[in-house]
Amino acid sequence: MSGSGRRIAAIDCGTNSIRLLIAEATGARLHDVHRETRIVRLGQGVDATGELAPDAISRTRAALTDYAALLRLHRVERVRMVATSATRDAANRDAFFAMTAEVLGAVIPGSVAEVISGAEEAELSFRGAVGELDSAGAPFVVVDLGGGSTEIVLGKADNEVVASYSADIGCVRLTERCLHSDPPTAPEVAAAREVVRERLAVALQVVPVEAARTWVGLAGTMTTLSALAHNMAAYDAAAIHLSRVPGMSCWPCVSGW
Repeated sequence: MSGSGRRIAAIDCGTNSIRLLIAEATGARLHDVHRETRIVRLGQGVDATGELAPDAISRTRAALTDYAALLRLHRVERVRMVATSATRDAANRDAFFAMTAEVLGAVIPGSVAEVISGAEEAELSFRGAVGELDSAGAPFVVVDLGGGSTEIVLGKADNEVVASYSADIGCVRLTERCLHSDPPTAPEVAAAREVVRERLAVALQVVPVEAARTWVGLAGTMTTLSALAHNMAAYDAAAIHLSRVPGMSCWPCVSGW
């Protein structure tokens, strides 16, 4: 890396995790400087209460404080922080915004988190997912399975989104709503399946996934399935990135569902 580019950063605060990317912009190219993910469960209980829990905001503040220190260390000039499903649904999200303004503003004045819509989240997920893919694989369907929502997007190789839908189902929301035992009971699994079927039925009326040549999965649930499908004894992010999962190779791992 030349070190002559401008340092910028992105922070993605979802229902389950908060992610940081610091990059150096040289012309139209971005070079990774630092990546990090923390599990903070900001969306803990939001599905039931409609509010962000104080403990969840505190956990997120602790992670964001560490991220702010990294922004200062790497001399980041500009940061964009977006919040998604949990914050979209929370009645007390102003308290969350105030916290982010305090923490980020101490490093880059005026910086504060913003909530993005499900449609914008879908578009950003798609653009990020297909940027490194061979255009011969288009059209693409991108499925971003998060903690509070799942975005399903059909688009072309030039980043044009043809159709998208943001469904209010995700690993945290579904677990809190349906899966109360460990391991889940058969009735709990059946209830979770029914919720997923209902939400996906609506999504598939909006997004013609049958037009896709390539399916792309994002986020922790998808990477875990890839790790299982490839029989990884230890999680290897570099090996999972851009990995391929043949049609039914992960079915034995999830057949209990």
